[in-house]
Formats: sequence, C-alpha cells, structure tokens
Amino acid sequence: MKAVIFAGGFGTRLSEATNLIPKPMVEIGGKPILWHIMKIYSHYGINDFIICCGYKQYVIKEYFANYFRHNCDMTVDLSDNSVKVLENHSEKWKVTMVDTGLNTMTGGRLKRVQKYIGNEQFCLTYGDGVADVNITEAIQLHNKSGKILSMMAYQPGGRLGVLDIANDGTLNSFIEKLQESGTWINAGFFVCEPAIFDVLEGDHEMFEKEPMQKLLAKNEIHAYKHEGFWKPMDTLRDNQELNKMWDENKAPWKVW
Repeated sequence: MKAVIFAGGFGTRLSEATNLIPKPMVEIGGKPILWHIMKIYSHYGINDFIICCGYKQYVIKEYFANYFRHNCDMTVDLSDNSVKVLENHSEKWKVTMVDTGLNTMTGGRLKRVQKYIGNEQFCLTYGDGVADVNITEAIQLHNKSGKILSMMAYQPGGRLGVLDIANDGTLNSFIEKLQESGTWINAGFFVCEPAIFDVLEGDHEMFEKEPMQKLLAKNEIHAYKHEGFWKPMDTLRDNQELNKMWDENKAPWKVW
C-alpha cells in the first residue's frame, strides 16, 4: 500500500523557515517533519511513498537522493575513490518524488500522481502535521465503511474546517475554516479508494473543496474520530512547541 504526501505548498505562514526550504523540510529534532510523518506510516508497514512536490522541490529530491549515504557508516578510499558501506542505518523506504507544479492546488497535485498510484487503495496526508494515529485501525475502519474516502476527524476546540458526523461515521457536511469551537475538524489523514480520481478535474481544484463536496453529495465520505494527539505545524510557534516535545522525549506522535 502507498502513502501519498502533499509537500508542494509555499508555507507562507511559516515564512521564517520556508524562505530557503519547503515547509515539509522544516526540522523537528534535527529531522524534517516529512521524515516524522513517513516514520508514522512506516511503523504500520507502509514504506512506499509518493511525495507531491512543488515549491523548492529540489530540496526534497536531494535529501532522499543522498539519504542512504548520510545514514550509513562508510569507508572512503581516496586513492581510488571507492566507497565501502560498513553499516546501514537507513530506512527501507521507496520514495517517489513528483514535481506536481509550483501553483497547483491539492486536488490537482493528487490528480498528477494518479499514474504512480495505480488502481489501488492508498493513504493520503499533508506534509506538515503529526499525530499518534493508528494507521492500521484507520484502514480497517475505512474498509468497514465502504466509502470512497475516509478522513481523520479531530476536536481541538479550534477554528478549522468543521465536520458534521453521523452516528455511523458518515460525513454529512464539511465547512472549511468556520469560526466555531468544540467541533470536529478535518485533521488530514485520509484513506482513499481509486474512485477518488473520478471527482478530480485539474490543477485549479483544492482537494478540500469541489472534490470533497462531490463525494459528500454521493454520501461517500466516512470520518473516523481521533481523540489522541494531533498537531499541524502552521507557524514558528508550532515548530517550537513540536521541537520542545521532541527534545523532552514527550513526542506523542513517536509511535515507532
């Protein structure tokens, strides 16, 4: 099974860090938040990733292109420029990085990687949020629902996209960024069927708007409630808080 990660946005709300690197490459504990997200999925046996790149996509490509050498012990014989790997500390990941365009919206980015996903079920998330979500359980709940799309719902008492969830888990409505507290919001960890591509049209579409409204009209979205930890990294303060959790060995998303 594959996990698709949106990693192409400009990250303007974290401009202090994203003027030189894309937001998913901003570090927590010396590793990009993208790495932390991938470690969550890998813990549950998903090691095949498709990264939807855009803004400063070369930084992500260079990071993974050199990942093996940067995470192994080696001997370099300068007399003949030979390299001998002594011990490998790298991950057993397959990482496909796709330049999905600089200004492409999330729906368009997903549509552009369709050929790399194939006709199979897949996971989807954003490259700027971590959670102690049980991916295996999320997939099981998705399969039980029989829907095209499942999303993780979270109740932060905040002001993000509000979800109206029926008792059986069916999503009745989705309103982006409504100012209201005590409601369930879209936390951005999805499980998708390949039929999701039937509601995607082009680069101009935000995944969270027209495509999701089409699925809602067909009663094809399931929401599973997550009452554990979830935190997006939208601002410098968020990054500082996540680093503090990591440094103090109190990072709830570290399930591996």
